[in-house]
Amino acid sequence: MLLDGLLISKKRNEELKTKIKNENLKLKTSIILVGEDPASLVYVKGKIKASKEVGIETELINLSNNIKESELELLIKRLNNDSSVNGILLQLPLPKGFNEKKMINLIDPNKDIDGFTTINQGKLFQKLDCINAATPQGIINLIDEYKIDVSGMNVVVIGRSQIVGLPIAKLLLDRNASVTICHSKTKDIKLYTKEADLVVVAVGIAKLLKEDMVKDGVIVIDVGINRIDGKLIGDVDFENVSKKASYITPVPRGVGPMTINALLENVYKISKMERD
Repeated sequence: MLLDGLLISKKRNEELKTKIKNENLKLKTSIILVGEDPASLVYVKGKIKASKEVGIETELINLSNNIKESELELLIKRLNNDSSVNGILLQLPLPKGFNEKKMINLIDPNKDIDGFTTINQGKLFQKLDCINAATPQGIINLIDEYKIDVSGMNVVVIGRSQIVGLPIAKLLLDRNASVTICHSKTKDIKLYTKEADLVVVAVGIAKLLKEDMVKDGVIVIDVGINRIDGKLIGDVDFENVSKKASYITPVPRGVGPMTINALLENVYKISKMERD
């Protein structure tokens, strides 16, 4: 069965739009884009379009590749102090020469809709209320919508990034799954995935997860986006793995739309925290 992220994200976006309208909220996000990276431009346009549809104002600040790090620092600090701005998103990757961790952590954690700051990620691992990274939260929202209970499941997460791998592992652990993290130094990934009830793949290697690496009835979440011959392909060999999977996300229309929805819901969550 397809885990249709596009369908679910549209449903959740409509629900969010209704909340924003009924509560008469004026929400605003500032997106900072440094340079003209084509992939980043596509992602940003998708975020702006979705924001508009639910009633969140979006300000795109497109900066030159030649901007100094000190200028970006001043901009982030200005947005932190701007009471009209509910959320700040720094589009990654930044051009070479920028200290990404430093720039991310300049963002006020209470405006960090990406959930990337050390404060928000630290709170996640302390089981404190926080803004979760959008992709992991989107995955959780997706499996919740399909009423998939992960408690007691053997889960394998392939990938250990701060953005997806580690936070999704923690969120699934918090739901009583038994989680194994595999990565580029894992000697035999198949050894682990063969026993998994649920596999999350987030490494950026096209068709890494093959049919012979999973058991019948497995649930597969494909976070990968790889452009090959002009087509978007995930980290899973979808055509063959889908024959064995009980649930599987497509690429596109899977995790991507859920990530954007989670970003929008994070803006609403931040505004609610401000009001409470």
